[in-house]
Amino acid sequence: MSRRGIDALVIGAGVSGLTTAICLAEAGLRVTIWTAEPPQQTTSYAAGAMWGPYLVEPIDRVRLWSVQTLDVLRQLAADPQTGVRLVSGIEASREPVEPPEWGSQLDGFRLCEADELPNGFVTGWRYTAPIVDMPTYLGYLDQRFAAGGGRIEIRRVGSLDQAAGVAPVVVNCAGLGARELVPDPMLTPIRGQLVVVENPGITEFFSEDTGLSPDLLHFYPQGKTVILGGTAEPGNWRQEPDPHIAAAIIDRCAELEPLFRDARVIEHRVGLRPARPCVRMEKEQLDGVTLIHNYGHGGAGVTLSWGCGKHVTGLAC
Repeated sequence: MSRRGIDALVIGAGVSGLTTAICLAEAGLRVTIWTAEPPQQTTSYAAGAMWGPYLVEPIDRVRLWSVQTLDVLRQLAADPQTGVRLVSGIEASREPVEPPEWGSQLDGFRLCEADELPNGFVTGWRYTAPIVDMPTYLGYLDQRFAAGGGRIEIRRVGSLDQAAGVAPVVVNCAGLGARELVPDPMLTPIRGQLVVVENPGITEFFSEDTGLSPDLLHFYPQGKTVILGGTAEPGNWRQEPDPHIAAAIIDRCAELEPLFRDARVIEHRVGLRPARPCVRMEKEQLDGVTLIHNYGHGGAGVTLSWGCGKHVTGLAC
């Protein structure tokens, strides 16, 4: 079923698939995306999303990919139509911990004074980082891909063999779908739930370093709304919002910022992070086709997206 006029087929239209497809298209390839859901219905829609290498390996590659992505997001923040904004705030911990090694990459990074921290917190650091309004950002990526000549086809792929013969290069950006598509049993979900509220006047973010706890605490202002979070529940496949979890998220955030107690709830979001011991980024041959895997980014899909897209382009061209 060879199709003339397609140089690369990308499977998946989340942030990794769209960004990778853009990188390939802007390198001069004719690119088509096959996706089971349009971008606004992918897991990426439910992301927070703030730049930060969150529980993802291998660290040497992650360092490069995340810095490359940070550079691009900073550039995109100059255009409000992208949904990317540079926001200042604090990450803090209730236990003595060392600041993240990637902190030096961020503007204004410094340790907090004791009087800057909320009650109960003993250490923290302040910095400015990209925060991404995912519905707007996915729309921007969709339009940029189309402007580069790309096409998106809604098509559920049952096996990688279906893609053989469609294009000389196939890129697997199927996210959690790669568990069955490859198949890859090492890929597992980490359920995330968020609450979107009307912004009561918040201009800075806050994020608690909760370690490996499934109960997260963060709030990210995105103009007229604020994203309240969150959860990280390994092995949980449930995609419907849980009202009890939503109430607990609001309570945790309101303990730090009482304005959230009466903020109007606009939306509940649930996404299944595609977690894997290590991001799978490798090339192989499948029936004469170059197959490139780019999945398993866990909660760092946005953070690694442009770096991984550039890496894929290097493998494909």
